[in-house]
Amino acid sequence: MGIGKLIEEVAGAVAAEDGLKAVDPNAGLLAKTAAAVAGFEGVDKLTDLIEEKNKAQAADDSGDQNG
Repeated sequence: MGIGKLIEEVAGAVAAEDGLKAVDPNAGLLAKTAAAVAGFEGVDKLTDLIEEKNKAQAADDSGDQNG
């Protein structure tokens, strides 16, 4: 795991917790922790999806060179 990916995941956790605070300022520790974990995992899944889509696009582009 690179430092860039870790920074993205931490940013996702912080953003999710900030979103929870906006919706429920009196949220408890368990809710804040759940939001942070969901944000952390969500960024991981989203970056994996984007990478897969880019790989598929690259494969499609390289296969269309019959010209």
